[in-house]
This record gives sequence, structure tokens and C-alpha cells, in this order.
Amino acid sequence: MTVTKGTVLDIVGTLFRLGLAGVWLVSGWLKVSDPNQTFIAVQAYDVLPGGMVSVVAAAMPFLELALGVLLVLGLGTRLTAVLSVLVLLAFIAAVAQSWARGLSIDCGCFGGGGAVAEGDTRYPQEIARDAGFLLIAVWLVVRPRTRLSLDGRFAPAAAGADTESDDDLDDAGLDGAGLDDADLDNTRSDGAGLGDAGSADVGLAGRTPASGARADGALGHDEVSGRSASGERGPAR
Repeated sequence: MTVTKGTVLDIVGTLFRLGLAGVWLVSGWLKVSDPNQTFIAVQAYDVLPGGMVSVVAAAMPFLELALGVLLVLGLGTRLTAVLSVLVLLAFIAAVAQSWARGLSIDCGCFGGGGAVAEGDTRYPQEIARDAGFLLIAVWLVVRPRTRLSLDGRFAPAAAGADTESDDDLDDAGLDGAGLDDADLDNTRSDGAGLGDAGSADVGLAGRTPASGARADGALGHDEVSGRSASGERGPAR
């Protein structure tokens, strides 16, 4: 069995999809299981107005769980990956601005969150981790095709139809090329035959007048000879 490059990429994409799904499911579950701590974590970033903090804290866990479920199922993988990219960019921006402003907080990405001691911040590690998740999400945006997915249950039919169409077109192209070559060969053969026939006709036509002239000349010579002979016989009588 030959393993193609496409097969390897499909397997890698499947691992990425399921891995990112696990990230969202764990993160969402930890947040939804402790809504008060999630509220504290969101509030600690100090970027949202008071009324929006509760909305984001309540919606974020369910958004993450939804992204995780969709990725596990492999349903709408590209769209889910795009949403994942947007959420991860928001997380990275939130952590980066906290670092830039000198805030001492935990990101609360996997539960917990809120203010921490100044020496307990881990901004570089948190940004690097989220950047890694971001690269995985970008991969799935660029190449959403994976194995063991609901997308894959519908894609093969369309892909198979496209493949058959391409094969038909290729066969038609080859057949057309074969016909063209055959027609060209026949045309060349006919042209060569016509050329030979034409040459023969021209040769015959060119030779006939000359032969006729020679024959006429010979007849004329015979007539002159006959007249001369008759003239010679006349006086003898």
C-alpha cells in the first residue's frame, strides 16, 4: 500500500482538528463549571465595560464548547477554524495588552484567572501557547479536509464526481488528440497521393506534346521523302 502525500496531510489535519477540539472542550468545560471565577477572569483584563463583562463571561464557555463539538464531529471545519482563529487572536491581544499595561493577572484560559502576584505572571508562555493553537487553526482554515469527519462523508461524493468528470475530459482530450492525429495522417497520405498523381499527370501532359511533335515531325519527314522520291521518278518517264 502506497502512502501518498495527501494521505499524510489528511492524517495530520485530523490530529490537529481533534487536538484543537480537545483544547476548546476542556477550556469551555472548566469555565462553565465555575461561572463566578470566569466572571472574575474576564473582569481582570479591564478592557470591557461593566455590562459587557457578564455577557462575555456567560457566552464564552458555550462558544468554546460549541467550537469543540463541531471540530470533534468535523462539521463545517473551515468555518469553525475561522472562528477559532478570531477567538485566539482576541485571547492573544487581551494577554498582550495586559502585559503591556503592567497588569498582574492570570489569563484564565483553562479556569482560574484574575489577579496574581507580580512575579507569578506567565505572559510569554500564555502568548506562545495560544500562538501554537492559532497555527493549528490556520492550518485547518487552509486545509480543512480531514478524516473521520462529517464533512468527509459528503465531500467524497462531490470529489468522486469531479474526478470522474476530469477523467472523462482527459479521455475526451486523448480521443480528440487521437482523431486529430489520424486525420492529420490521412490528410498527409491523401496529400501525398494527390501529389504523386498530380506529378504523374503533369509528367504525362508534359510528355504528350513532345511525343506528338516528334511523331508529327517523323510523318512530315516521311511525306517529304515520298515527294522527293516521286519527283525523282517523274523525269525518268
